[in-house]
Amino acid sequence: MKVALCLISSLATSCAFAPSLVNPARSRSNMILQAIDKADIEDGPRMNPDKPELPEIKGDFDWDAKFGGDDDWIVENIPGKMVVNEIDIAAQNAALTAIEEKYRKIRLEKEYEDARILGWTSQAETFNGRFAMFFLAVGLLTEYWTGVTIPGQIEEMLRVGGFIGPDY
Repeated sequence: MKVALCLISSLATSCAFAPSLVNPARSRSNMILQAIDKADIEDGPRMNPDKPELPEIKGDFDWDAKFGGDDDWIVENIPGKMVVNEIDIAAQNAALTAIEEKYRKIRLEKEYEDARILGWTSQAETFNGRFAMFFLAVGLLTEYWTGVTIPGQIEEMLRVGGFIGPDY
């Protein structure tokens, strides 16, 4: 019985890791899907109206010339259009520079904290918490199996280590 089970499991394992043969039905369906994908693609690119030798790119041509004849195309007195003078632009630039400097300092501080390996770091605290939970679980399981409490386990460990003298 064991021999049959070993043979079946080894056969299943070897089949799982053996390279598969190409399924003809699957390859035909892949060819059909590729043909459909190629049919969906346009034959030629749309060309730029200003420069016919270049393809049309969004924002690459004059929208006013393209839609200027439409009745609803407005180019003057646009609602919500902002006219900004140089003083306002300089103030915005200064504010953006201050924000950029603030977040650069935050990024550098985070990189410094991530690079530290000694001291009160978040990585050390994470490891400390994980080890504490692991050894608490080990202590509780040992107490369950042996009946020796956690302080009793610590005392026994100190006696075995030679830190506490024997009880006479």
